[in-house]
Amino acid sequence: MTDQQAGLLAKARRGVENAKAQMERGDHDFATSRAYYAMFYVAEAFLLEKGLAFSKHSAVIAAFGQHFVKTGMVAAEFQHYLTEGQAARNISDYDIGPAVTAADASQQISRAQEFQELADRLLGSPPSPSGQGG
Repeated sequence: MTDQQAGLLAKARRGVENAKAQMERGDHDFATSRAYYAMFYVAEAFLLEKGLAFSKHSAVIAAFGQHFVKTGMVAAEFQHYLTEGQAARNISDYDIGPAVTAADASQQISRAQEFQELADRLLGSPPSPSGQGG
């Protein structure tokens, strides 16, 4: 695992923890956004395994599907999670007022945790950075 991959996976872990904290505060919009970004960072770490990097979210999602889902390395549900997560993040970030339910946010957090478990299995767990809390 490269330092960049480890950094992305550590950031994803922090994103999930932040999403959980936002849920506890009742802020479903921000919880949803953080959960999506956690999944997105994991997808970026996977793509780096193949030397690929993209600047647009849509390109990351498409390349993840092409290089990992279509090849059978990753279950198709993870592509679905990314696509739905991006749509939910767009609603949570750009709609005025609370737009995401507690159930929706909770589902996104669960999916982000599944992405972390997938990364742990296929990429390995990143080393814990010293001096940083989750």
